[in-house]
Amino acid sequence: MNRTASTLLLAAGLLAGQAASAQKLCVYDLLGASGDMNNMAKDYAVAAQGLGAQITIKSYTDERVATEDLLAGQCDGVMATGFRTRQFNPTAAALDSLGVSTILRNGKVDMPASYEVVHKTIQTFSSPAAAKLMVRGNFEVGGIIPFGTAYPVVNDRNIKTVEALAGKKIASFDYDKAQSVMIQKIGAQPVSADITSFAGKFNNGSVDMVAAPAAAYRPLELYRGIGTKGAMNRFPIVILSYQIILNKTKFPEGFGEKSRQYWLGQFDRAMTLIKKAERDIPAATWGDLTPENMLKYTIMLRESRITIAEQGIYDKPGLKIIKRVRCSINAADPECSTNSESW
Repeated sequence: MNRTASTLLLAAGLLAGQAASAQKLCVYDLLGASGDMNNMAKDYAVAAQGLGAQITIKSYTDERVATEDLLAGQCDGVMATGFRTRQFNPTAAALDSLGVSTILRNGKVDMPASYEVVHKTIQTFSSPAAAKLMVRGNFEVGGIIPFGTAYPVVNDRNIKTVEALAGKKIASFDYDKAQSVMIQKIGAQPVSADITSFAGKFNNGSVDMVAAPAAAYRPLELYRGIGTKGAMNRFPIVILSYQIILNKTKFPEGFGEKSRQYWLGQFDRAMTLIKKAERDIPAATWGDLTPENMLKYTIMLRESRITIAEQGIYDKPGLKIIKRVRCSINAADPECSTNSESW
């Protein structure tokens, strides 16, 4: 074999090796390829080259399909909400539990402190000490960022109290059993929905309330369901996260930990997107709860969270870690002197 032929064969072998080592990240984004999450994923793919990975991005507007494609081996990683990634790592997804990040001070929700809970929890989960918690079987958490607060979006702004929710129809994601448990606990009626249908059911009047972040307001046209009588009430039912789940057998050794550190460094960028989405909502659309009702909501969500954990839906070790974080930020909260969520 001549030198030219050998060179060509060697080059072909190298290219084949590169192709074999390429990884596909499937990304859920409400806006598909043009959305902010997809753009962040593209920047991640560039950064990953320096970490030994060759990531390509595939965009989805249905996160059910994206996560199923990871399970089917069509993706080597997925970027989706904590609701969907709980099946891969319930400890990390505990961050998306009802009211788990909420800090209440002087009768009002302290949103900067609540996001500090999220930030500190992500720091904890991204640390080398937590590496084993971030792996379940072949799946590893490759990063976590905040996606924004899921607020109660109602078609009647008089629905401001826990008591007022009794008998109301509330959209409940059929793949997140925690939602229906909470809805039934307050005497409301859960109506089965998913990420592709919940907004339509709210907009056509099939349900009285949905929980949604500011980022969903315009893309899902929630203003149609709010109309002139409804509101987006300024209370955090849950602060949502996006989580990156990797099939660790498809990535270089040690990539997951480096990936978690990369996404930890994207926290401020994610917060900038969240704040922009909230500023874009008309001021008249927002509604406010009284301090008394904020306290009632907080207690209701805490009680629901504990019930849901006892049913095996939420991860107890994850909730225990996040309670420690909450109490490190707000030690004066009465819950910090109790043994709740200290399984």
